[in-house]
Amino acid sequence: MKLNTTVKLHDLANLVDARVIGDGNMLVTGINEIHRVEKGDITFVDHPKYYDKALNSAATYVIINKEVEPPLGKALLFSDDPFRDYVFLTKNFMPFEPSNQAIHPSVIIGEGTVIQPNVSIGPHVVIGKNCIIHSGVVIYDHTIIGNNVILQANVVLGADAFYFKRRPDFYDKMYSCGRVIIEDNVELGACTTIDRGVSSDTKIGKGTKFDNHVHIGHDTVVGENCLFAAQVGIGGCVNIEDNVILWGQVGCQKDLTIGAGAVVLGQSGIGKTLAGNRTYFGSPAVDARQMMKEIALIRRLPELVEKLK
Repeated sequence: MKLNTTVKLHDLANLVDARVIGDGNMLVTGINEIHRVEKGDITFVDHPKYYDKALNSAATYVIINKEVEPPLGKALLFSDDPFRDYVFLTKNFMPFEPSNQAIHPSVIIGEGTVIQPNVSIGPHVVIGKNCIIHSGVVIYDHTIIGNNVILQANVVLGADAFYFKRRPDFYDKMYSCGRVIIEDNVELGACTTIDRGVSSDTKIGKGTKFDNHVHIGHDTVVGENCLFAAQVGIGGCVNIEDNVILWGQVGCQKDLTIGAGAVVLGQSGIGKTLAGNRTYFGSPAVDARQMMKEIALIRRLPELVEKLK
């Protein structure tokens, strides 16, 4: 999430009662969770396992619960609860804006776009030209939709990220302040759900087509001209490159990459990064030819056992 105006680090420290380590006059330009940080952003870390990742990330500022020297060109906020303070800052700079109308007055709708009955569109949404939005669609605030997009019935764009911190006696919710961006010529099947980014954007590239009941997790970026069959489920912070095909009921773990031109056959489970221009099958997904050979050998096991007797 980029801030509307730059803010001095010591002003953020005052908001959350944290202590600056480094130059408090440095200017913060954005707030982002660790997977999508850029220069000028502030992020957070609260577990020793991830200290080095956060401190060496592209983020210029880190809210941290350990007193350390900031890396060159960076500054820190020392906090007894970085998660709590990070959530406070995101809510402060992107507060929830309720609406009491089916289509908020701030919505921009392009020429030729058709909105069917019983559609809900939140504040600051932009919809391009010649789109068709079918009944039951819900479009949350700040979503951006390109031209010639078709949203089938009951699509939901911009629901909160499934992101919680485990506390001793409850799950603490991460506030979602990112957006959903749908580019030109995309079609989303009925009951598809695409979560907004935690603090960045969830994006669907030009020409991509989804079947019914597809789910895309927070901060995931799907490339151009991809094809996802029914019941595909993608975790958060996944990078899916152009021309990827995922057949029915493929499931994908968070924080990995699927290379351009990859094809994953139905009911496969993706647990690690996949190279492009290959066909995969199985759970965990491996080269499809290898998996078919293994399945053939498993079918022969009774025969082989009999021969060994």
